[in-house]
Amino acid sequence: MPLGAPLLGMIGGFLIGLTGMGGGAMMTPLLLWTGWAAPTVAVGTDLVWNALTKTVGAAVHYRHKNVNMKLVWKLASGSVPGAWLGLYLLAFLKKSAGLEYVDHLIVHLLGGTLMLVATAIIFKGSMGSWLPAAAARSATNENLQGWQVPLLGFVVGVVLSFTSVGSGSLIVTTLLLMFPAERLNRLVGSDVFHGMLLVGVAALGHWHLGDVNPRLVSGLLLGSVPGVWLGSFIASRIPEGTLRPAVAALLFATGVKLI
Repeated sequence: MPLGAPLLGMIGGFLIGLTGMGGGAMMTPLLLWTGWAAPTVAVGTDLVWNALTKTVGAAVHYRHKNVNMKLVWKLASGSVPGAWLGLYLLAFLKKSAGLEYVDHLIVHLLGGTLMLVATAIIFKGSMGSWLPAAAARSATNENLQGWQVPLLGFVVGVVLSFTSVGSGSLIVTTLLLMFPAERLNRLVGSDVFHGMLLVGVAALGHWHLGDVNPRLVSGLLLGSVPGVWLGSFIASRIPEGTLRPAVAALLFATGVKLI
């Protein structure tokens, strides 16, 4: 385990607490920049670390009754098969095209996904003024009968397996567009609980593929817990309208650099 791993975990945790972004958008690029992990190992290590972190968040949201379990299962019905398909494709590419090709592919996919997430952050901020109240829908049993929610889960599941990004902002932004009448804390809580399931499946798959550094995960966890607390404390004192553009710009610039 690198001696600086707890410090990196604190930085990653601080950014997550400050911005509300998922671990993949923050930790995987940090692991790549430090050179402590190749792209495949960076993704797998981040997924394990992220899964452990989301378990705590999911328990809190569930205790406060902020989880719509029917929405969670609808998302999971698409995302879990999508994650397994992504893992299968990843294993196939590692055997057929080689690890160097897969690492190159992951870096470019990660860059493109970060740019998409940055766009989603800005889009989420304007969504309230774009959606008329007359068209408001909530995540009721009737509105969850279609194919849109499982399809969203499937796409995110595939992307997550390759990049470790997507279980946070992409899902929440799309759910806000689909169900603008649903309470935000219910959407966030459902997304975190679903993310625990999805990231857990992807993390197990990457562990099986040998793409996880357990000692690095332990070091990151040592620093991420106080980092998340500090970031959350500061975020509560910064206007969201000021923070969102800065975060979006940072992620977009990171994505461009990776591509």
